[in-house]
Amino acid sequence: MAAITRAEVEHLARLARLELTEGEIDHYAEQLSAIVDAVARVSEVAAQDIPPTSHPIPVTNTFRPDVVRPGVDRDEIAAGAPAWEDDRFRVPRILGES
Repeated sequence: MAAITRAEVEHLARLARLELTEGEIDHYAEQLSAIVDAVARVSEVAAQDIPPTSHPIPVTNTFRPDVVRPGVDRDEIAAGAPAWEDDRFRVPRILGES
């Protein structure tokens, strides 16, 4: 267990310009020690015979071909709109005039 000492927490707090209470120093020393231990456990798992990967399973390209298709008719859209003006949806103003 790589314990983080109170002195190290005080040093980090000084570098970060944080003012910590005695209780906070003890609390953060315990939490930071747990983090360092967790990272050490992860490092133990990484073996030399396992190549680094970005994904646990192979990733294949899932893009479809880009094919031009006709869109929805503008008049059909306008017919379904509650308010339509100058080929656009008309909505209530929510911002001031400025």
